[in-house]
Parts: sequence; C-alpha cells; structure tokens
Amino acid sequence: MLDLTWKVFTSTGSIDTYLLYKEMERESIPQPEGISEEVKVLDHPIS
Repeated sequence: MLDLTWKVFTSTGSIDTYLLYKEMERESIPQPEGISEEVKVLDHPIS
C-alpha cells in the first residue's frame, strides 16, 4: 500500500497524498514493547 501511495504522490505531486504516505509509514513502524504502559504512566499526574 505504501508503494501505491508513493507512486500516486510522485505522479501528481499532491501534498495530501504525501502526508497520507508519511502517516501510513509512521504507523507501519513497530512500537517497542511496554511503550503503552509508559504513556499511561506519563498521562496521569503524580498523586
């Protein structure tokens, strides 16, 4: 899917297509284990 989005961008030069490509690329990168737990801890203020 990334290849198709990139090809559409290079053919059209559409900024929206490029932004879609970058978002899809970012979502395809695996997150390290435990990252969601760290975010939960950081989202709550210290009592």
